Amino acid sequence: MPTGTDLLHLAETRLREKYENVLVPKDNAHWHGPWDCAEFASWVVYQQTHVLYGCDLNHGKPSLVDAYSGYWVRDAAAGLLIATTQALANAMAGIVLLRKPPLPGQMGHVALTDGKGGTVEAAGRGLHVRRDKVEGRLWHYCVQIPGVAYQNTGVVTPSKPLPFLLTLEQPNIKSALVGKVQHALKAAGFSPGVLDEEYGPHTVAAVAAFQARNRLVSDGVVGPLTAKKLGVAWP
Repeated sequence: MPTGTDLLHLAETRLREKYENVLVPKDNAHWHGPWDCAEFASWVVYQQTHVLYGCDLNHGKPSLVDAYSGYWVRDAAAGLLIATTQALANAMAGIVLLRKPPLPGQMGHVALTDGKGGTVEAAGRGLHVRRDKVEGRLWHYCVQIPGVAYQNTGVVTPSKPLPFLLTLEQPNIKSALVGKVQHALKAAGFSPGVLDEEYGPHTVAAVAAFQARNRLVSDGVVGPLTAKKLGVAWP
């Protein structure tokens, strides 16, 4: 039976490899990039388990199916993956962390844990496959892969509260801060649509495009890093 540590060790062999939004043949053991976050996780899991997760057709041909953060979220919501807590994700290697896409067809994010409070992930254009942290970031699901044995490392990672974030909500978040973000996006050449101080789909799309151009995780969520790049003072 493969272990969470096996998933981690395989992921670590691809550190610093290039990021692009591409389809990866999950059954090619010799693939060395480029990667996107969902393809990276699906490839690692398939290589160790010979089972597809997070793909448009999980029973399709591994060389042809498309992995996407939204499909990973679909599988988690459907109970195909084993839910766990963020506290355990900090202390177990090979847990999959999922952030929902803000809109259909847009990007969320997927990462693998290292059991020491960190991650290995295909982070974004210009960021490549790299290490990061679990805490202080937005995750909607923390899941284990069926048929994988996980072990608690005993590492205790202090929880870190989320920073203030602008995300797509129902109803839309409306504030002067959103207006500042919209004006900064427009000045940077990324149209948020009507400057209405509402964090709606047009603004989310502009944020995601700005993030992709500026070596940020392109998830359509504004937090301290994106705000800093935009030149917007953050709470």
